Amino acid sequence: MRFGVPLGLLHPDAWKDVAVAADELGFESVWLPEHLVFTTDLSLAVYPGTDKPGISPGTPLFDAPAYLCWLAGLTSRVRLGTAVHLYALRHPFVSARAFATLDRVSGGRAICGVGAGWYEGEWRATGVDFATRGARLDEAIEVTRRLWSEPVVAHSGRFYAFPEVAFEPKPVQDRLPILAGGESGAALRRAARLCDGWISMPHSLGTVRPQLDRLSALLGDRPFSVTVHAYELTGPAEIPEWEKLGVDRMIVRPWRRSRDAVAALAAFAADYGV
Repeated sequence: MRFGVPLGLLHPDAWKDVAVAADELGFESVWLPEHLVFTTDLSLAVYPGTDKPGISPGTPLFDAPAYLCWLAGLTSRVRLGTAVHLYALRHPFVSARAFATLDRVSGGRAICGVGAGWYEGEWRATGVDFATRGARLDEAIEVTRRLWSEPVVAHSGRFYAFPEVAFEPKPVQDRLPILAGGESGAALRRAARLCDGWISMPHSLGTVRPQLDRLSALLGDRPFSVTVHAYELTGPAEIPEWEKLGVDRMIVRPWRRSRDAVAALAAFAADYGV
């Protein structure tokens, strides 16, 4: 099992120290979420499944790939991922360039986690149609795969069209992994059809099974990575049960307060054999 660390669940002042500690302790990856902008109107910010806003407009926001580039210079082996990047809010040139740069400066440690997003306010603010965000993301992924692998690329699609372009440098990795987040039918189909893996919402062993069953039915036998946010583990003996389900990466949160995160990671690494 590979273990990742969710930096976004910490105060930003702790991100650097926790990322460096994760690198030194043997954790496989660190992860940042992102939003591009928050509007002050909260009428479009109710989080799915609740009746409350899922954002606070005053929350500081960072460019996740740029921040991970900085962390790349402070670390040597830990992988650097987004969970998740709202890829379709930008032209594919912008996000493909950001992740190719991250992969270059990190020596091939980038993981591109993408999602269609739930918060309509930022889509309206940027002038991008919220209703077509899933289809736009699918096309952006397809364009990105070509930009990262082909010498020259021209494209004429529903959302993006451009003449023949060269896109250099390519990522270091022969196939920079793109993982799809989200648990809707569309998100699972995107993961199975276009991506190298899937990133879940927070789950327990009991709650994750239905999603994995749906995903398995879509996948067939092709190689595929399953990343699960699991914040309430009972102990190391639980890990083989996750592995039996096909999970190969767990994003864990063994701390309660940001100031305790480094010590909690060290204890987790010792207990779980990270």
